[in-house]
Amino acid sequence: MSIELSALETSPRLLFEIPLKPIQGQRFQPTGFPGLGAATFQTERGTCVLVESAQSMANRLETTIWDEAAQDLKPLAKGLSHVTVTRTGKFLTDTVLESHRINSPYLLEGSDKGFFNTLKEELGGLDAGPIDRRLLAEKLLKYDVGSLLHGVFLAKKELAGGRLRIARALSAFIEADGVRVAASGGVKNDHVNPQGETKSGFGNVPFARDEFTADQITLYVNLDLGQIRGYGLGAKVERLLILLALYKVRALVDGSLRLRTACDLEIDSRKTGSPIRARRPEGFELLTAKVLERELAEAIEACKGQMIATKVRFDDDLKKGKEEGKAASGESEQEDAEEPQG
Repeated sequence: MSIELSALETSPRLLFEIPLKPIQGQRFQPTGFPGLGAATFQTERGTCVLVESAQSMANRLETTIWDEAAQDLKPLAKGLSHVTVTRTGKFLTDTVLESHRINSPYLLEGSDKGFFNTLKEELGGLDAGPIDRRLLAEKLLKYDVGSLLHGVFLAKKELAGGRLRIARALSAFIEADGVRVAASGGVKNDHVNPQGETKSGFGNVPFARDEFTADQITLYVNLDLGQIRGYGLGAKVERLLILLALYKVRALVDGSLRLRTACDLEIDSRKTGSPIRARRPEGFELLTAKVLERELAEAIEACKGQMIATKVRFDDDLKKGKEEGKAASGESEQEDAEEPQG
């Protein structure tokens, strides 16, 4: 029996708000940003903190279908389009792992221009005038379906003047409300030479550490159904994208939410109940992984003629950038780059 998605047909968004809690104890460590630290802010609920950003959550959602040991899609996701990059005949990376997916420099900046030229030719009709979003969506479906959920910005001027972009259709972030600082600290011990030169890594080094407690931690998920329908790719592809998004959300919350060493979370079943239901449209149920896997396999099969798996070579030298200091600091101008998780 197929999953009934008719409840989503008239809704512009599918929204989940899933309560979380630390898996042990009360403290957690939120994400941090260079020069800022924890991103705290004030609301009517008091002091709040960003626990995990939309950029980082996009990366985590993508890897729910990736088998790190096999360096390939998980068996349940086989048939989905993606691009694998090899170096000297060995796996290097994949659009599933790249922060900007199909806009990866390992695809578009290498000396092997085969894939770039193919993409340029197939998107050639977009060089002038308004962007044909349906044509763009068709090509993204063909080469990297993840871009239709997680967004992409093809910034190369040779590709329609760098105007080709898709916003995220699936986004998520984690916030904590009513937070309070849990200050602590420690010492990096040097049992050989406690009074050694600390700037060289020797000696005992005391440090302070701020973690947080919270009244409530919430995972927010937003699937833009209107954007998916707006691609104009037809009912079969729409169903594929929705089921793929639902599976990724389910796999995320069923899997490990250990975001950092001191930030290990799980669903707060006391608040969410079972099954997990959407806030909008109200009552829509997030089905089990087993059901979603079966339905996703059928949806992939129905669209397999529109998707391909591609391999690209990147045998260029891996050169170091000139702004090494900036890179080392963790600063990034890339929208989807994962911020330091320290």
